[in-house]
Amino acid sequence: MVRIFYKEGRIIKRENDFRELGKVKNLVWVDLQSPTAEEEEWVENKCNISFQTPQEIVEIESSSRFFEQNETINANSNFLKIDRDGYETYPVSFILHQNVLFTYRRGDSKTFADTVKKMKVSPETIQGGVDFMLLLLETRIEADADSLEGISRDISSISKDLTHEQKARQEVLIRISGLQEITMMLRETSIDKQRVLSGILRSQYFPEDRKEHLRIILKDISSLLEYTTFNFERLEYLQNTFMGLINLEQSQVIKIFTVVTIIFMPPTLIAGIFGMNYAHIPSTNEPWGFWISLFLMVLSSVIVLLFFRRKKWI
Repeated sequence: MVRIFYKEGRIIKRENDFRELGKVKNLVWVDLQSPTAEEEEWVENKCNISFQTPQEIVEIESSSRFFEQNETINANSNFLKIDRDGYETYPVSFILHQNVLFTYRRGDSKTFADTVKKMKVSPETIQGGVDFMLLLLETRIEADADSLEGISRDISSISKDLTHEQKARQEVLIRISGLQEITMMLRETSIDKQRVLSGILRSQYFPEDRKEHLRIILKDISSLLEYTTFNFERLEYLQNTFMGLINLEQSQVIKIFTVVTIIFMPPTLIAGIFGMNYAHIPSTNEPWGFWISLFLMVLSSVIVLLFFRRKKWI
């Protein structure tokens, strides 16, 4: 699918037929979403550009993430997609050529849909492809910030659960682990965008009057990175609290078994003594001997229990 956005007066219009690309004037943005080979080749020929292969887009080397060629800026960045099915990263390729933005991606993305909505609200702010690129990046960062706020609310919810229940549950540990993974992915994609935008900021082909706007976006990314660090620290604290509760529960169980063992040690000793097959043991041949031994066993257990109570061990 190819979406073509062009400016007509003060209005941004959209064309979905890629064959109209050569006829459209005042082009500002061409968005390729899972394009066919024919669509990709048509855009490359009509606009005199060249898209990277999917393998090149996902490369992590700096030379693959950002480079300049023939007055064209090429940049690749990973976006994070979070939904009910989970989370995953997907690469997005940017090409800025003659103030026209070209984006290449696989699959649908809410970020791009939200960018189009914002454009419709204030189309007069879009003068060219550079403005579309900045708007797209702002929308992506806002989505990442919303995700971090959602993670922060989940962390607060887990903290309250641990405080109120005071009991460790396996589900809590799974939730903490999942939030740590999402936060790590958000940090990774934010660092990736920071590295790419720093390269664009140094580019001689990027308009000077838009670099201040780009610096503001970089500051927002830095704020997100600080936020992710804060969430990491909270998650680590919760994890330590969870492990502390587990250790406390284990200590309570061990304490119970220890107390029970010690309580039954004196009765066991008395039973062992009276159970010896010696004729000299007192009360062995007396009818009240059994009750005496039973009374001594109960008395020894009570004495141990009272001693533990006085020491406040139980």
